[in-house]
Amino acid sequence: MPGVSAAAAENAAESGTAGQDEGAKKELPWFVEIPLVIVATFLVIFLVQTFIGRIYLIPSASMEPTLHGCAGCTGDRIVVEKISYYASDPEPGDVVVFAGTDSWNETFTSQRSENAVVRGLQNVGALVGLVAPDENDLVKRIVATGGQTVSCQEGDPSVMVDGKPTDQSFTLQPPQYPVDPNTGSTECGGDYFGPLTVPEGNVFVMGDNRTNSQDSRYHIGDEYQGTIPEDNIRGKVVARVWPPSRIGGVEHADLQAAAN
Repeated sequence: MPGVSAAAAENAAESGTAGQDEGAKKELPWFVEIPLVIVATFLVIFLVQTFIGRIYLIPSASMEPTLHGCAGCTGDRIVVEKISYYASDPEPGDVVVFAGTDSWNETFTSQRSENAVVRGLQNVGALVGLVAPDENDLVKRIVATGGQTVSCQEGDPSVMVDGKPTDQSFTLQPPQYPVDPNTGSTECGGDYFGPLTVPEGNVFVMGDNRTNSQDSRYHIGDEYQGTIPEDNIRGKVVARVWPPSRIGGVEHADLQAAAN
């Protein structure tokens, strides 16, 4: 029996050594493993940005005081999520990022290189968040959705939706620019407009800085009557994450609060 035990022990030792050798052989060399890790990381980032959300930079002052931005200053960086709209439709009061339609894009200039190789790298970088998307992404607040009628006429206490005044407590006060009383009012945030019924599947958007926002009011003559197709919405703004002094959530107002 002692001989049998010794043989068994020897076989076990050989088996363990073989297992270790096999495990060692399965390890990938660093020059293969590192690229695989990088590719996997970029794939995860791509999936997150495509289906969950991404970060955008505010470039202008059209959403003051909710979102800060201007030429040459440190604009807010915002988190925009897509998950909410998988289960529900955009609603009045939501602050959203969207891609402009043709009439909104007339002054948009692509930042892509004319060199085909560089342009290709930029497009790949956009997929993983290293480069901004090559589209005219804008941020505004939804004021009315498909089927609702929006307007603001002389004597109205605020922008009206379906004949009811909307809450405007989140808008910039006092207005950044004076309003010509012959063509508009402070309550309207500029010139009178409407009434306009929003096409189904579209939204009517305005900036919180009403006198300094070229929003749906300025594109009423286009094919969508100034509205934005819901398919163009890239997501809902949920928070400011930079600079540190501006970190915080973003208010999505109940626009009908003024009517209750």
